[in-house]
Amino acid sequence: MGRMHSRGKGMSASSIPYKRTPPSWLKISAQDVDENICKFAKKGLTPSQIGVILRDSHGIAQVKSVTGNKILRILKAHGKLFSDIF
Repeated sequence: MGRMHSRGKGMSASSIPYKRTPPSWLKISAQDVDENICKFAKKGLTPSQIGVILRDSHGIAQVKSVTGNKILRILKAHGKLFSDIF
């Protein structure tokens, strides 16, 4: 079934890049990203808020492509996850 006000018939959505390696222009190391995540967690930010700050301010689009782990797993590994958040 087609769209009412356009010619398209498919589903359009943004997707993450297929290439899972960090961009070549990114000069920050995985250890620095881990330290930033722990620093933001100490301030009481949720993992989604940490991801937004890293994306907007530090230019890190996908933490998993840089560090190999998601933000939540990094916080669990460092023991910085607060029980009232999740």
